Amino acid sequence: MAGNTSPPGATVTSRTVALLTAFDEQHRRLTLTELARRAGLAVPTAHRLLRELTSLGALARTPSGEYVVGRRLWDVGLLAPTPTDLREVASPFLHDLYAATLATVHLAVRDGTRVLYVERLAGRRSVPVVSTVGSRLPLHATGVGKVLLAHAPADVQAEVAGSLTPVTVHTITQPGLLRSQLQAVVADGYATTVEEMTLGACSVAVPVHRDADVVAALGIVVRSLRRDKQRLVSALKVAAHGIGRSLGAGDRRSR
Repeated sequence: MAGNTSPPGATVTSRTVALLTAFDEQHRRLTLTELARRAGLAVPTAHRLLRELTSLGALARTPSGEYVVGRRLWDVGLLAPTPTDLREVASPFLHDLYAATLATVHLAVRDGTRVLYVERLAGRRSVPVVSTVGSRLPLHATGVGKVLLAHAPADVQAEVAGSLTPVTVHTITQPGLLRSQLQAVVADGYATTVEEMTLGACSVAVPVHRDADVVAALGIVVRSLRRDKQRLVSALKVAAHGIGRSLGAGDRRSR
């Protein structure tokens, strides 16, 4: 559950953050009661803070009375350096990759024990997927997530392996199997999934390097990997190399 409980003596700032982080990809519209519950606040306290956040444009109210993220908060979020810069640098490579494959293309980063989708390109011929820009999905059930998890610190890998929640009947739930897959990801340079996040959808993903660090993952979602896996891996690696090289060039220019 998103949001943080608010113990006695919590500051106004911590209560405000608890309200804002009550929103997530599954909860984009929330009532006053839902927000208070998810943030661990009394309803009168939540109401007072929500009224101020709404007046400042951080939140907005729908005609039905629910609260949603406001334009001002969205504008501030776009200033976050890494995802925004990454998205801008990667954009031409993602569009080239989509034009060549007509498949759903994902660019993602790790956010704790979840994968955060920074960009997604899709068309009418693309396989339907649950991801959206800004959504956070399980690391162990997605191609881009497995790439990021394979290059994550050991404590993150252990935390994820300790709570392998199934999303479909094909989702990996055995820690040993996940560990062996992550080792293969590092050795092979790519990760795959077969209907582990969405039935009828398979994915392949590769890391994006900035110098020696893996800063993102680039992936494609298709109906099957039986025939075109190596072709897709090659296309992804070329695009990921281009993104990484552009990121490195940007770093050198900013020095």
